[in-house]
Amino acid sequence: MRKLRSTYVHRGDAIRRRNLLRRIIAVGTVSAVGLFVIANRPPSTPVAEAADVTAGGDNAFRFGLMWENRRLRREAENAAGEAVLLRAAVERTNRIIGYSGAYDIPASLATIIFDVSLQEGIDPELAFRVAKLESAFNPRAVSRVGAIGLVQVMPATARQIDKSVTREKLYDPKVNATIGFRHLRQLIGDYDGDVRLALLAYNLGSANVDRARRGGKNPFDGYNRILIKDYRGTGVTN
Repeated sequence: MRKLRSTYVHRGDAIRRRNLLRRIIAVGTVSAVGLFVIANRPPSTPVAEAADVTAGGDNAFRFGLMWENRRLRREAENAAGEAVLLRAAVERTNRIIGYSGAYDIPASLATIIFDVSLQEGIDPELAFRVAKLESAFNPRAVSRVGAIGLVQVMPATARQIDKSVTREKLYDPKVNATIGFRHLRQLIGDYDGDVRLALLAYNLGSANVDRARRGGKNPFDGYNRILIKDYRGTGVTN
């Protein structure tokens, strides 16, 4: 009897242990599933919407601020560029007025000489001196050897520089100055920057100047001395 009871006791203990183990496993499983669901659950809709609105607002603000900064920078750059152009225009006008008054010539003629000289790389100060000495600023002047116009260009020289230039076109002060100053710029280069020789060659012809130099003669005369008296420039602008 004692032995039989012992057997039942052992069976009951085994059953209780199995049941306890099942409950532990069940509780653990449910807990694990619950934790997994909680961990992987998406945020609630109101929170997500609030986050999106905040982020979107910040991005829009930053974008607007960046765009405004760029606009202001462009306006500042444009204003600075316009100021530079305005200063250049004022300086140009003042210089033209100054030359017009100094040589007692119309502003329209002074404008042509000034602009063309810069266009052809000739110092305007020298350009006005050449025009004064060559023709006394007379666009219709013709020399005894056939030189024509404002800076006394020979038709043959003009054709070498621009084949389309006719004798009649040389009476146009702008055309005449363009051809004459381009020729002078070439001569300054041919004589390695020696403005005196270039001016003499402009007036007498390169062949005559070179012939005098080869013969050991001093090629300089009153022409270039008058032109460069008190002149401190190089004759060119660059």
